[in-house]
Amino acid sequence: MIDIENHAQLLDFLVQSGLLGERSQPLCTTLHGGVSNRTVKISWADGSGWVAKQALEKLRVQADWFSDPKRIHIEAAGLRWLARLIGTTAVPSFVFESHEQRLLIMSAVPEPHQNYKELLLTGLPAPHHAAEFGTLLARLHDNAFAYREELSLEFADTTFFENLRIDPYYIYAGHHLPAAAPFLFRLIDGTRKRRLTLVHGDYSPKNILIHRDRLILLDHEVIHFGDPAFDVGFSMAHFLSKAHARVSLRHQFAALADTYWQSYCHQVAGRPWAVDLERWSINHTLGCLLARVAGKSILEYLSSSQKAAQRMAVQQLIDKPPATMTALIQQFTSRLSDYE
Repeated sequence: MIDIENHAQLLDFLVQSGLLGERSQPLCTTLHGGVSNRTVKISWADGSGWVAKQALEKLRVQADWFSDPKRIHIEAAGLRWLARLIGTTAVPSFVFESHEQRLLIMSAVPEPHQNYKELLLTGLPAPHHAAEFGTLLARLHDNAFAYREELSLEFADTTFFENLRIDPYYIYAGHHLPAAAPFLFRLIDGTRKRRLTLVHGDYSPKNILIHRDRLILLDHEVIHFGDPAFDVGFSMAHFLSKAHARVSLRHQFAALADTYWQSYCHQVAGRPWAVDLERWSINHTLGCLLARVAGKSILEYLSSSQKAAQRMAVQQLIDKPPATMTALIQQFTSRLSDYE
């Protein structure tokens, strides 16, 4: 198997596969930051390009964390479906996949673009981006429900959700925080039973690029048919963790989190699959807030003292979770100040 971070090997493979002419001379750039794939951007002089992803068996984190590289083909199927469900401008275009090389190639998002996570960590939060982030997820969940018979079969396998989310987030945190274990294991049991619509599984600001003020969704290797509340909780935990990290902008981030939630709710209100969604979304938000400071995938932008404060704040809240998402946002951000 080739290593696509060896650019000569990658270009030779692309020529042999008929994707490039022998005289083509694109520029290859290894993209860093992801933990589960090798990623290389292939660029041409006219500004166009592709992104090649090759799944890793052992993820690039400190703890031992393994996952079958076949998940790249789940991502390829997800990419094709998402173009139908949320629009071709909201995801890169599918180009090519190789089962032998565990490789997926898609179009590159044009420059200039910004990563939403980096923007949230370094810039001023923009409410309209948070609103669009909520609308995009609502569109995914709601449109997928219309195709539930097909999608429930094609994305029935939850293996990668289990070994990339349930095990390293909830199970690992539960084993290391015995007081939180009953809450986390009830959450696991419940979400396994809630097979309602298509779930992205990695819906976070780091997987959003903003080009011409439009959000483009990336990284679909954990996509599956299951519990949409996980997507909401997973993404909400990112907003609230950034509210924790950026103390001087905490109130703005709390408002941003509520804007995201209200935008999502407005789109899905009254849908048959959204019954009891808020309660489950609250529980997943608490579970993910805890997992990101006590699981295998620790947030790199929180200090040791901030991680400890987040653990304590969440462990207080899981004893009696707030009744509404807005209340959770308010109570979590308020409790953080008790530990600072």
